[in-house]
Amino acid sequence: MSAGERIDGPRAILRAMLIDMDMRFRMRSRAWVCLLVLALLGTVTTAAAAPPAVASASTSTTATPATPATPPPTTASTAASAAAAARWGDRRLDEVAFLTTHNAFTNYEDSRWSSVNQSESVRAQLDNGVRGLSLDTHWYERSTWLCIISFGSDCYPSDVYLCHGDCKTFAGATYALPRQTFHGTMQTVVDFLATHPQEVVTVFLEDYVGADQLQASLGRVGGLQNMLFRADEWGVREHGWPKVADLVTSGKRLLIFSDRSDREHLGVMYDKSWTVSNYWSLGDLGNDLSCVTRWADVPLDRQEPGFRRLFTMSHHRNVPTVLTAALDNGAKLRNRIADQCRSATGGRDPNFVSVDFHRLSDGSGHTPASVVAELNARP
Repeated sequence: MSAGERIDGPRAILRAMLIDMDMRFRMRSRAWVCLLVLALLGTVTTAAAAPPAVASASTSTTATPATPATPPPTTASTAASAAAAARWGDRRLDEVAFLTTHNAFTNYEDSRWSSVNQSESVRAQLDNGVRGLSLDTHWYERSTWLCIISFGSDCYPSDVYLCHGDCKTFAGATYALPRQTFHGTMQTVVDFLATHPQEVVTVFLEDYVGADQLQASLGRVGGLQNMLFRADEWGVREHGWPKVADLVTSGKRLLIFSDRSDREHLGVMYDKSWTVSNYWSLGDLGNDLSCVTRWADVPLDRQEPGFRRLFTMSHHRNVPTVLTAALDNGAKLRNRIADQCRSATGGRDPNFVSVDFHRLSDGSGHTPASVVAELNARP
């Protein structure tokens, strides 16, 4: 071994030792750095996942859970309320008037009637401003005999139908073909209300069916229960009738009255408990303009604490014709309200004005629709 090799040997060993120490130091440093980074990441993750300890302690010791706040009204509900207020103002149900059609189902368009009270279908009546409909409900038991002698044109199932008397006696007079189901006509009403969200419709039943039969028929009308106004739920007897705008905003825009008292649980109001009504006929000659009560024990001017009945005014003859309706529906109607019925009821106006052939009048410039509009314009 040369002297140079002897000298370089120790240096090489020392250099190798220094290099090894340096590498170990770097590796350990990197390991410590990695551990430190992982520790920091773990702390950040834990802090993000858990609520602050101070906030948690503060919540548990200084406050009890708050009752959730009522959500603010949506833009749509606010707009609906504003539209209802603009349409109806602050008037209650007993402070507005509605055009009403007598025997609305007997018309030339819904079925083949030989004697009618209206000239257009129930839907057309609604489209033309009618907001009250009177209907006669009867139970029809399926008749094989009628099906045979009609050569198959009168083969209808047992159901609640709209008839003007017996549903089997005289086709075209006491009933008409095609037979008009009650639930079908009520579906027409509900469909109209669904497309006219600012309107309120009232149905008056001359009712010849059982409560269970009526319930089954109403149960087949899609959307009816969501629209049906129930006086008991609104506390009408204690608080009076609600504002029409409130009915519109709530969606409860369908009222049903019956002359039978055993169906209030269905949301069908007994008219004698909730309304006053005049005797329905003007007489054969149309000259009986007196405004007298329909029920001897319910006077037209009846007063009850905190509650005022709705006033249904009938204005039609025993036998309807186009000519007599035209004579009765103009100035005679307007004057009868002002001169007879207003005084008979203690100074109030009718809420429902019921007529035959509602679009006809005497040429005086007054029509049933204009008379109702005039009533609604009164302060």
